[in-house]
Amino acid sequence: MDTTAVDVVVTGRVQGVFFRASLRDRATQLGVNGWARNEPDGTVRAHLEGDPEAVEELVAWCAEGPPAARVDGVQRETGPVTGERSFQTD
Repeated sequence: MDTTAVDVVVTGRVQGVFFRASLRDRATQLGVNGWARNEPDGTVRAHLEGDPEAVEELVAWCAEGPPAARVDGVQRETGPVTGERSFQTD
């Protein structure tokens, strides 16, 4: 299986709206591993690893987020494959 990795930064109202927990749930459904954390500037940063199609679907989900979120933008870049084995939030 091919594995790809993408790093994203999500801007908008994405903290305090269950964004990370919802991202973890969706990642688990898609079989994507990695992590997500709140940043001091109010963004959410995430590292996503897995099947390229599943990772792309999760990046697309990030542009919508959970119902309470308001996503203004998603910055993405190819990241290093680090061998993540689960999806963690801090």
